[in-house]
Amino acid sequence: MNAPQTGPTDHTAAEDQDAGSPACVMSFNANDASGASGIGADIATISAMGAHALPVVTSLLIRDSAEVFESHEIDSDAIVDQARSVLEDVTIASWKVGFLGSADGISAVAEILSDYTDIPLVSYLPNMSWLEEDAQMAYLEAFRELILPSSHVLVGNHKTLTDFLLPEWDAERAPSARELAVAAAEHGCGYVLVTGVQLPDQFIDNVLASPQGAVAGERFERFEASFVGAGDTLSAALAAILASGTELDVAVSEALSFLDQALDSGFRPGMGGVVPDRFFWALPPGEQPPEGVVTDESTHPEMDDANIPPPHARNVH
Repeated sequence: MNAPQTGPTDHTAAEDQDAGSPACVMSFNANDASGASGIGADIATISAMGAHALPVVTSLLIRDSAEVFESHEIDSDAIVDQARSVLEDVTIASWKVGFLGSADGISAVAEILSDYTDIPLVSYLPNMSWLEEDAQMAYLEAFRELILPSSHVLVGNHKTLTDFLLPEWDAERAPSARELAVAAAEHGCGYVLVTGVQLPDQFIDNVLASPQGAVAGERFERFEASFVGAGDTLSAALAAILASGTELDVAVSEALSFLDQALDSGFRPGMGGVVPDRFFWALPPGEQPPEGVVTDESTHPEMDDANIPPPHARNVH
C-alpha cells in the first residue's frame, strides 16, 4: 500500500528559496524567559533543523523551569505589525503557531494566515491549566473557530487534545488518534499528531492520524523525568521539516526522532523540569554531555566522523 500524499500539493514557498539558502519558518509564540518553551524553543529548534526562524512574539510568559505563573498580552496590532513587516520582505515556507496569548491574539494571527492559505501551518495546543477558566474557554473557542480551519496539522498531548476536541467523551477507554482526527476534521484541520498515548509495557505512542486512520508515528519508552518545552520542540521541528517540501508522514517520523534524541540529551537548568537539548547533535565526536544532562551514556555510542547522531535506543520502530 502506497503512503498517502500528505504534503502540500500546491506550489510552495520552499520552491522560491534562493539556491543554498535555508527555508524560512514564521513562528507565532509567547516569549518564555526560561528558554524552555515558547518562542525561544522555536528559534532553537528551527535553527537546529537547518531552517531560518522568523519569530513573532504574541505574549509574555512569567514562569520558571517548573511552572507558569501568569502571562501578559501583547496588543494585537503589534502582533500584526511584527508579522506583516517581515512578510512584505521575506518569502516563508511554513508556519508554526504556539501560544497566542488571548482570543484577540488568535484573531490577529488568523487574519494573517488567511492571506497565505497555500503555506502549511503546524499548530501546537499546549496545556493551559494555569489560565483562569474564563480566559481559557475564550482562548480555546477562538482557537477552534479561527486556527483549526487553517491547520495542516494540530499537535498536542493526548489528554489535552481529548479535552479540547472531545470534551463530552465519557467512554471508559480513551479516544484513539483517529477519533481525535475526525473531531479535528469537523473544524477543517487535516491531521492530528497526538503525543503521550499511554501503552502497556512502559511505552507511550505518538501518532499522526487523519480521519481515515493512523498515518505515521513512533513509540518511545516511558521515563520518569518531567520535561518542559517538548511540545514546542516537536511542532517547531515538524514545521521546519515541512518547509523543505518533505511529505508529512516522513516529516513526522523525522521530527519525532529529533525530539526523542533532544529529550534524551536534555538538561536541567534550574530546579524545575528538564529542557530538551535541541543541539544534541553538535557535540564533537567522543565529547561527553555536560554535567546535569539526563542521558545515560551507556546507551549512546560515540558519534562517527561525519558527526551524525547514532541510532537511538529509545525509539521503537
